[in-house]
Amino acid sequence: MEGPLIGILITILVIFLVLYLIGMLPIDGRAKQIIRIIVIIIGIISLLKYLAVF
Repeated sequence: MEGPLIGILITILVIFLVLYLIGMLPIDGRAKQIIRIIVIIIGIISLLKYLAVF
């Protein structure tokens, strides 16, 4: 049980870190929003893999 739980926590931390770094980028708001959506979708797919949905 520990393996998937650690993987899920690491994935969530990476998602938050990437979203934070995107917020620091000097680009316009529309591009930031598109990048955030892509990161969140990739993160959800990754979490679903840990939960053995895929």
